[in-house]
Amino acid sequence: MTMIDTETVAEAPRAEPESTKRRDIIDGARKVFFEKGFDGASMDEVARAAGVSKATIYVYFGGKEELFEALVHNDRARAAERLFEVDSSADEVDTLLRHIGISFMTMMVQPDQIRMVRMVIATAEKFPRIGRAFFDAGPCRGGQRLADLLRRQADLGRLSIDDDVAAAYEFFNLCQSNSVKGLLFGVGEQPTPAQIEETVARAVRVFLAYYGTARAG
Repeated sequence: MTMIDTETVAEAPRAEPESTKRRDIIDGARKVFFEKGFDGASMDEVARAAGVSKATIYVYFGGKEELFEALVHNDRARAAERLFEVDSSADEVDTLLRHIGISFMTMMVQPDQIRMVRMVIATAEKFPRIGRAFFDAGPCRGGQRLADLLRRQADLGRLSIDDDVAAAYEFFNLCQSNSVKGLLFGVGEQPTPAQIEETVARAVRVFLAYYGTARAG
């Protein structure tokens, strides 16, 4: 970890969770990490992008690894929340699943999302905590949220599911098809909204063919 003057740090304001200053630092870090990558980014650049001193950054974060971990957790948590801005009591389960699937895929194929996943994969072996932060705040949180929603639909008699968590991951995997994997490896182009809708509609049909009930059809 980069050494800094402890007296300078002592003069900086005490860190407060979720403070405006902390958000500014994370926003600045996002710009730098996405432009330079994890290895290429420096705390000096983050400080300039955030409009704070480097000493202030160290009041909130212990170093670049911890800052990137906070960025990953923050972005994945916000994405998971936006994904489930739906009416979970909707009468038509296929409409509900299409809405979630389109929101999910629209997010997954964005250039910044692809950059984030690549950075996490590149750093996870050296810094396992970063990989865990991404997995917990992204796939795990999203999978659990969808599992809860599927369970409510099953309780209403619209789905027949014995393992709601497994079903949730199966639905997300169906929606991704091969699109996201191709983008991660630089193969193919970002799908259009119409292509996303078509892929998700197919995923919903396959999902309901297995988990649907007469009342869901």
